[in-house]
Amino acid sequence: MKFSKLFLVACASALFFASCSDDDDNLGDNKYVPLGSYDSGILVLNQGGFGHGDASLSYISFDLGTFQNNIFSLVNDGADLGDTGQDVGFNGDLAYVVLNASNKIEIVNRYTLVSVGTIAAGLDNPRYIAFYNGKGYVTNWGDGGVTTDDYVAVIDLSSNTVTANIPVIEGPERIIENGGKLYVAQTGGYGYGNKISVIDPGTNAVSTTITVGDVPNAMQIKDNTLYVSCGGKPSFADVETAGSLVRINLADNTSSTMAFAAATQHPANLVINDNNLYYTVDDGIYKMALTSGELPAAPAFTTTEQGVYGVYSFAVKNNRIYVGDAVDYMSNGKVYVYTKGDTNAGETGAIGTLESSYTVGVIPAGFYFNF
Repeated sequence: MKFSKLFLVACASALFFASCSDDDDNLGDNKYVPLGSYDSGILVLNQGGFGHGDASLSYISFDLGTFQNNIFSLVNDGADLGDTGQDVGFNGDLAYVVLNASNKIEIVNRYTLVSVGTIAAGLDNPRYIAFYNGKGYVTNWGDGGVTTDDYVAVIDLSSNTVTANIPVIEGPERIIENGGKLYVAQTGGYGYGNKISVIDPGTNAVSTTITVGDVPNAMQIKDNTLYVSCGGKPSFADVETAGSLVRINLADNTSSTMAFAAATQHPANLVINDNNLYYTVDDGIYKMALTSGELPAAPAFTTTEQGVYGVYSFAVKNNRIYVGDAVDYMSNGKVYVYTKGDTNAGETGAIGTLESSYTVGVIPAGFYFNF
């Protein structure tokens, strides 16, 4: 569950909706049986409603010709994936699916989706996962109402057990490894954080923290530079603050910040592709060169025509842009696939030309490219 959506989801009614495709006839006989192989495509993690136990995975092939919902359940004899899908991490031939409200990690073969194990002990409100040197590192909020019990769980991947906890400040979210260090975005949980924690896996301790903008919600690393999207405090906070983009030189942890002009602009969903940086604000998709010294004044294109109020999940890969729309946070969500061309929207093959759309599970929360 994304921090910025906690309030909305908490107010949602407890309804259940079955997953379906835009055109069920296109699935043919594969509609209710597993496809057998889920590589060469994208796994879509559908969060599901908090407390509903309806998290799921969907599959879209790279050529957009094959699509299927509920693939974990189909492969594993109707078993439920769990409650509130938060993240998927790939490590070797395995995929680790973090289930926030279930307080567990479901481990599957990433190509067949067959379940091979579960990690349930030692997790408390788990969020995101990263890997380094034979270990998994999972951010945990602990009790959301307590500010001093947040930690990163260290998992021995040979035994699938939590072997240590690394205490961190409130609200650890995204986690990324680079050069033998772990970087954790301290979003703030139910509060509003503004730090990146740097963890030394050798000592299982935070070695330093880096101050960034309010509510760091996404991170990317390229050429030893950490790029951080900071959403800013939302409109319902005590004081609304503008979002920002922060660059951190990982050689010395020095940083530079580009702040958005208006306090009402709250960026999210940071992606680096082909030396360009992409992010979203509301229904707009923004693109800028990594070397640019200023933020773009206007989006490269918008998802207004598809009725996307705010982009919930986002990815850019090869020649396509993927957008996840949570719709009303109760019914099945949508995935839209656009071209990533370098010309203006509206032209044939231009950036933002809609190629395909799919109806997936409740709240599409992330895209994971399965090669």
